[in-house]
Amino acid sequence: MIIMEATKIIVSNAIFTGNSTVPFDGFIAVQGDTIIGVGPRSEMEIFVGPHTEKRDVGNRLVMAGFHDFHLHLFLGAMFESFCQLTFAYSEEEAAQMIAQYASEHPEDEWVLGFGWHHVRWQGQTLPTRHSLDRVLSHRPVILLNEEAHSAWLNTAALHKLGIRRDTEEPQFGRIEKDEDGEPTGFLYETAVQYVINAFIFDNEKTNNLMESFLKKTASYGITSVSDMLPLPGYTLGDPAFYRSIEERGRLTTRIHFLDVLDGNFERAKSLREKYRSDKLQFSGLKQFLDGVPLTYTGYLLRPYSDRPSEIGGTIYESEVYQKWIDEADREGFRVRLHACGDGAVRLGLDLFEHAQNVNGKRDSRHTIEHIEVCDPKDFERFSKLGVIASVQPEHLTSGSMETHAYLDRLGKERSQFTWPFGSLQKHHAPLAFGTDFPIVDINPMLGIYRAVTRRHEDGSPLEGWNPQEKLSLSDALIHYTKSPAYGNFREHDLGTIERGKKADIVVLDRNIFEVDSSEILETAVRMTMMDGDIIYEK
Repeated sequence: MIIMEATKIIVSNAIFTGNSTVPFDGFIAVQGDTIIGVGPRSEMEIFVGPHTEKRDVGNRLVMAGFHDFHLHLFLGAMFESFCQLTFAYSEEEAAQMIAQYASEHPEDEWVLGFGWHHVRWQGQTLPTRHSLDRVLSHRPVILLNEEAHSAWLNTAALHKLGIRRDTEEPQFGRIEKDEDGEPTGFLYETAVQYVINAFIFDNEKTNNLMESFLKKTASYGITSVSDMLPLPGYTLGDPAFYRSIEERGRLTTRIHFLDVLDGNFERAKSLREKYRSDKLQFSGLKQFLDGVPLTYTGYLLRPYSDRPSEIGGTIYESEVYQKWIDEADREGFRVRLHACGDGAVRLGLDLFEHAQNVNGKRDSRHTIEHIEVCDPKDFERFSKLGVIASVQPEHLTSGSMETHAYLDRLGKERSQFTWPFGSLQKHHAPLAFGTDFPIVDINPMLGIYRAVTRRHEDGSPLEGWNPQEKLSLSDALIHYTKSPAYGNFREHDLGTIERGKKADIVVLDRNIFEVDSSEILETAVRMTMMDGDIIYEK
């Protein structure tokens, strides 16, 4: 007797529900957009009817769809289509790549690029407009660095944007000047807001960018994301545009977006009321505490080891943050704070603790983002305060592998506490994984490999960077599925394979529990299902 006929059944030797540490041999039954049964093969037949589509995927791992807890959706969608400078290893090489790109795109009003970082260049010298002027003087060029915290412009772009020697610098932003007081073409932190008008596109271009992004997420098994709309001093992305995609039935990745924490709670209340579907939700407010240690803008408890006069700083005074956060918490909003340096992490915890003391304890799920370095005294405070540690394992490659600048910036002793996933978990901090795409690649397998091995792709360092901070494979998968669902208040319908939850399911091309960890990097998605519909199949 059929209890409830499934529209689809997936059978596998390796189903990872997210509620246990090992996969099991069994089935998942789906009806419409919901999982209606999970269990051993012996229980499957009660869900099989004349119209059930059954798929046996053998020994391939089946799990909940990946949930990227931290990315910049439209920034990533844009820069996938522009000049990629990640593998430029000098200022001149980057300039030549831009010249080539410009010649291949003569119709573009602005020549746009992304991904360079001077810390990878010999001498680590900041670039200037002059190198770009030598190869491209007549068309405006804007190049965001890989962290989107600074921009490199040529003279034509400075002129077109009206950036001059007397242009006012925004708070926590800087327009780099030469010895004569003229802009060099390099903008720091919130000064990047001056270039944002170059990234406004027509409807056709915007739709094409979004379509490409959704195809990409589907191909990587990503069925949910947190879109961290606000960037330092500017915002990219538009919930109204996302809704238009949803209304056309084309939104194949669930979006949980944030708005800027700036004291305007009427706007936030309006967004909270307006966007609450199961595919598009307002999920809280975000603000930056500091910058990043690589550019000495991360806020540290003690001075930088290679610049003893500098400890970094915060964008606003702590009193401003406290006023905003206390009120946001009182109004029932969740707050997510960018904090890379250990000083910023401690400040973030202090701010949340104060809000809890004045407003009373509630299930706020306030969050600290990045946590590139953390003082050990603060590990246990995450659990005590119920603050989520939102981390991006792939950032390990940008800052910590034995010969990198983080050793210079932080020194040997302090660098032991960079990206301290294991320590946070041991102290029962709620962890959630994301990528920070497009700062790094959106592929979840990279982050999983990094969390499990703490190594580069070539296997170095052999024991891993700070090997005591490694996580198990099951924990890494949970922090990419179940934990972010909890982080977005979606644990009731997302994040695990169990009856009653949304049928957001991914099938990998192998069982990564049975292979060497190096194979995680090679692992691809075989099939992605979202709301019971197959949105990608290889």
